[in-house]
Amino acid sequence: MVSTKPANRPFLAHKEYREKQEALHAEWLKKKKDREARIARGEKVGPLEPDPTAVEEVGLLGLLKFIICMLLFVMLAGKFITGSFVWEYESKWLRLKTYLPKNERLFSERMLAQFDGSDPSKPIYLAIDGDVYDVTKGRAYQPGGSYHILAGVDAARAFATGCFKDHRTHDLRGLSDTELKSIEHWKKFYKEHKDYFKVGRVSHKPIDPSGPILEHCDPKKAEKQRQERAEKEKSSAAAAAAAAAAAAAEKAREVQHEDL
Repeated sequence: MVSTKPANRPFLAHKEYREKQEALHAEWLKKKKDREARIARGEKVGPLEPDPTAVEEVGLLGLLKFIICMLLFVMLAGKFITGSFVWEYESKWLRLKTYLPKNERLFSERMLAQFDGSDPSKPIYLAIDGDVYDVTKGRAYQPGGSYHILAGVDAARAFATGCFKDHRTHDLRGLSDTELKSIEHWKKFYKEHKDYFKVGRVSHKPIDPSGPILEHCDPKKAEKQRQERAEKEKSSAAAAAAAAAAAAAEKAREVQHEDL
């Protein structure tokens, strides 16, 4: 017989629990057998009670309850520790207005220029690669702010080059792959910002492809870009000449074949 000293108490408790479960299961089996016998005699019987010792599986409802309880626990813990149900995490995806339908507008360049912050009664808008965002809450875009020069205009090129004064345009010709990736970064920044939201698109006039490409405001970078464009044009010209020569040779072979 196992002694009742403290070290053996967990074992004894488990043994007692197991014996109790076995007794309950035996009683349920007896009820089940009696019910089956009554059914065999043609007697009316009620539904069989579930086995009290059967292990219940966690269904979809149970899993859903567990997830909800965990979310409530985490939110209450955040409120207690940080004073915020979301642990001071700020994101536009946690705001209801993000999921509400928006009435977006189509702006002309002249109309967009009216929202540059010069009129205090109007919001401040900026555009990047055609998308217009409300940045009124950003102090940097207000008059006197460091980025006020970007308000009321689509200055996508300036976001890539950093030439805020000279590149207030949506013309992206001549930009490197790195600079184009920079624009994509800023587009994602405004799209996911908690305080800024999209209000529409701006309609631009077509850019003349034969027009001059804006040079970088940094002389060294401008010179480097000129060299890269010259090399690219040289390579394109060489490729075109090679293609023309190949076409001429193919035509000469066809003529020679016809003569034969």
